Formats: sequence, C-alpha cells, structure tokens
Amino acid sequence: MMNAGEADKAGAPTPAKDAAAAEGPVGAEGSAGAEGPVVAENPAVAENPVVAENPVVAGIAAGYAFAGQALELGVLLWDGRCRPDVPVRIPLPMLNRHGLVAGATGTGKTKTLQLIAEQLSAHGVPVFLADVKGDLSGVARPGQPNDRVTGRAGEVGQQWTATGFPAEFLALGGVGHGIPVRATITSFGPLLLSKVLQLNQTQEQSLGLVFHYADTKGLELIDLKDLRAVVAFLTSDEGKAELKNIGGLSTATAGVILRSLTAFEAQGMADFFGEPEFDTADLLRTAPDGRGVVSVLELAAVQDRPLLFSTFLMWLLADLFHDLPEIGDAGRPGLVFFFDEAHLLFNDASKAFLESITQTVRLIRSKGVGVFFVTQTPKDVPSDVLGQLGNRVQHALRAFTPEDQKALRATVRTFPKSSYDLEELLTGLGTGEAVVTVLSETGAPTPVAATRLRAPESLMGPVPAAEVDTAVRGSALHGRYAQAVDRESAYEKLRRAPAEPKAAAGAAADRKEEPSLVEQVVSSGMFKSLARSVGTQLGREITRSLFGTARRRR
Repeated sequence: MMNAGEADKAGAPTPAKDAAAAEGPVGAEGSAGAEGPVVAENPAVAENPVVAENPVVAGIAAGYAFAGQALELGVLLWDGRCRPDVPVRIPLPMLNRHGLVAGATGTGKTKTLQLIAEQLSAHGVPVFLADVKGDLSGVARPGQPNDRVTGRAGEVGQQWTATGFPAEFLALGGVGHGIPVRATITSFGPLLLSKVLQLNQTQEQSLGLVFHYADTKGLELIDLKDLRAVVAFLTSDEGKAELKNIGGLSTATAGVILRSLTAFEAQGMADFFGEPEFDTADLLRTAPDGRGVVSVLELAAVQDRPLLFSTFLMWLLADLFHDLPEIGDAGRPGLVFFFDEAHLLFNDASKAFLESITQTVRLIRSKGVGVFFVTQTPKDVPSDVLGQLGNRVQHALRAFTPEDQKALRATVRTFPKSSYDLEELLTGLGTGEAVVTVLSETGAPTPVAATRLRAPESLMGPVPAAEVDTAVRGSALHGRYAQAVDRESAYEKLRRAPAEPKAAAGAAADRKEEPSLVEQVVSSGMFKSLARSVGTQLGREITRSLFGTARRRR
C-alpha cells in the first residue's frame, strides 16, 4: 500500500493535517491523534443577496446547505456560468444510500469517481474502485497543476492542492501488477458461477444441486478442477447412482455444465479461482493518519472478459454483506464501493440473480456500505435496483439515434421535477459537468442542479507500472496473497479415494457387489479424516446466503 508519506510527496498537506472538522475531528478507528478533514463552510446562506435575487437559485442553494459533513462535488451552473456561491454537495451520512454515476463515454465519469473517492478517503472512509480503464491508480499520487486544473479550480472557487491518497493496488487473479484477488469455487457459489459460465436457468439450478452435493459430502470446491472433477464423477459410470439420487439433475444437463467448465478453464480462467482467498475485510482499512485506504482493483488486463470481472465484483459485495455486522445509519459509511461497467452485471441475468442483487443493495446499507453503480444510462440498471440509488450524478448523454432519444427520455423521467428542460440540458453538458440530485440529511431528494464539478487533487492518469510494483511488494498484504496455494481438495480426493476400499474388497473371501465410487469415498478413512479436519463447515452442509455464496469462517 502507498502510505501517507508516499502519497503526499511534493509536500502536499493531507486534509487530516489541515484543520479539525466543524463538528470535531473524525479520526479513523485505531489511529491515535488523527484529525479529520475540514468541512468547507457553505457560502450559500440565506443572507446572500446575489442568491436571494433569484428564487430558483435560492431554492437550489437552500437544498444543498447541509449542516453536517458533506462531500463537495462542485458548484451550480446557471445560465451558462458557474455560481461559486451555490456549492453542490452530498451529505456524508447519505453515502450509504447508494448512488449512480452515469453518462456517455468521454463525459468525465472516471474523474467524478476519483473526486468522490478522494474526499471519502479524506473523511476516513475506505473506498473500493474498480479500475476498468487503468487510469485510477493516480489517486495515490499528487496531481499535476496545469492551466486546465487552475482554470477549473478558479471557476468553482476550489482551493486546489496537489494531494495523493493512501492506496492499495489489487489485480483480479493476479493478472496485472496488483496483489492477487482470488475466490474459491465454494465461496463464489452456484449463482455467480452460472452467470460467468452463461448457463441458462435450468442449468443454473442444476449447478446448485452439484454444489449442494459437494457441500454435503465434504468435497471441497477450491478451484475449477475440483468442480470439474465432481461433475465428471457424477456423469461417469461410477457416479450414475449418485446422479440419480440427487434428483432434478439430468445426465444431459450435467454434461453441458462439464463442457462449459472445460471450455472456461481452457480460456485461462483458472487463475481467478483458488487459494489464498481474498478476505474482503482488507477493503475496510484506514491509514495511520486516519484517512481511508483506497483499494484500486486493476481490471485493464482482463477488460476483454467483462462478464468475469463484473461477476467477481458482485462476489466481493456479497462477501461483505455476509460478514459485516448491522450498524444502521451512522455518521459516515464504513466503505463506499464503486461498481464500474455495471450494465455488464445485469445483461442476460437470471431472475434469481437479479433478485439477489436487489436484495444485496437493499440490505447492505444497514451494514454501512454504500454502492455506486457506474454506467452509461440509468436504463442499464433494473428499476428495482435503480429505485434504491438515492444519489445521482448524470453526465452528458448523446441522442444521435432513436434508441438514444428513447434512453434520454427515460433518463429524464428518473429525476425529480425541476425548472430545467432536462432533455436539452443533458445533451448540452460539457466534460466535467453533470446534473446532480442527492439525498438531503433528512432523506429527501435535493433540487436538481446542473453542476460544474471540482477537479480531482490527485494525479488524473495512471501511476507508472514500476511504482505500482514497488508499492505492491511493500504492502502488508503481499505476503498473504501473492503466492497461490493448491492444497488437497475434491479433485485429489476423488482421484485417490477408490484405491483404499478396492484393496479391502479384493481381500474379502466372500466378495459382494462393488460399492459405488461415492460409497467408497464416504466409507474410506481418508473421507472421515477430511470430515474431521473441515469440521462443521464442510462436514455438514455449508451455510449459503445470497447468490449461494458460502459464508466465510473467520
């Protein structure tokens, strides 16, 4: 991880060092003496005569004049000019009410993520960023002043200071420069795996039966070859009886699943599954100076496998949901999770998968986690999920085709009523401008505000790969996750199991009908040893929750 000293090279002060917050210091848990960032005073007060002369502007100013801590997004854009006297903000406690950052390609969505992530970190809130394009690693380094940055800061009344933030670099399956993020097949669960394998609903249900069978028999599904071995056994002559006993799983469907697994593995996907499995508690850390750690998951190396990485992101979120305690509404979130390329998650999703996503988003906010979906248009997100996203930053949309125009009209309908002609406004926004509405401190939607956004203070671009490599080698997580481990599991058990009972059967004078392979496995000393070693989690059925993911035993 890049620590505070490294991140603030060039003498840039950290917000924690600048001053105490208006409501007192917001130090991270376990950080002795860490101070919180300053909450900027809101100049949009009722006494402001410039604001008061326009009742619409005055209403917008009042809507964003929060009493507590808030993130500064930018300032009102009115009649083509910036209004620094009317800041547009998000209350910090409302970040766990989720959000949407949307807009056409090239309109500034990535910079908006970076801007929000910086301020969350400064307030002591850990952040998870999915870096699909490879340019969010710059959050770890101070930004570079230039005419564009200076001009933007001047327009919005921003006191811009080049600042880097504590960051941890991760890479899915170790494909890339970051610390490897892996999941076991058991933990990943049948619903998410079905999504990755592109199985239909019947095949998805059948895969669930295979997981249930492996769970109850204590056959550990650590990596792809374990699952392939179990399915291969069930479709073999030795496993026919077991396949029949499972019920609801046909030989043909099991064969389809086996072929899908084989093809999936042949595409090089085995690296993403295995041990050591990533512990999502490592996303919840703060730096010694009290700032939240920004975990940047590098996805550029696997961007040609969008279905895989979007589903893996959902696994991370589901794992957090399983493990975090209920905290209700708090003064600030415990983690904010940015889910980039969100439309990939919902495309061709089964009903069960969509229901699990909806339930996760609805319930995880009470565990202190805010989720921001990042995509091109709100129509990419199912209505049941969209209705739970209280904070909206909508960048420009294009309307070149009838389909584009339909999406534009649908987007407009998702906003509260306002004095704007939103169809015209959304197609005319420039880069770094957006239409914003968030939840106020009372939970009511704020007025719709055309906004010119502030400039990020960290580097707007990637950190050189050599610097990332150095940071990764120096990370406290490197020793835990860098080296893959292939311990004995279902694949090895099913290969070795027949030898012991067959030898015993051959020595018997009165030979009976050979037991099935599964009977041999269950009756063997090896299996009993396995059941003892894995205890309650695998000796009995694994507890599964949303998406069929397995609960982690800490």
